[in-house]
Amino acid sequence: MKILVINGPNMNMLGVREPEIYGAKTYDDLLSYIKAERGSEHELDFFQSNIEGEIVDAIQKAYYDKVEGIVINPAAYTHTSIAILDALKAVGIPCVEVHISDVDEREEYRKISYVREVAIATISGHGFDGYIEAIDMLSSK
Repeated sequence: MKILVINGPNMNMLGVREPEIYGAKTYDDLLSYIKAERGSEHELDFFQSNIEGEIVDAIQKAYYDKVEGIVINPAAYTHTSIAILDALKAVGIPCVEVHISDVDEREEYRKISYVREVAIATISGHGFDGYIEAIDMLSSK
């Protein structure tokens, strides 16, 4: 299965940004973990940006690249981006929303998710394993 894994703003700062919440492992560690766990079973592509429009572009490109599933951690854009929601709606590719921390147990504003409206599921608070769960969920559809 061809799956695109998208990570939003500040995810490139894993290991540096609030390690008490996100842990000490880096973004490269995250990618290596996903590849090691599911890379032999699926065609995995990865995209990370701090720029909302670039994430929208990546979602739209996924349509033309015949991506079959999207795992998305929109990070802070989860709570603010109607543009990302609209892009996901437009392409119609099944997606699973993932968050390393449990956003529902954090600040009130983090409990709002625009992406949740279109996602087949939201996995929150499972750390890096949430990405593996999301891939498994997409591949079982």
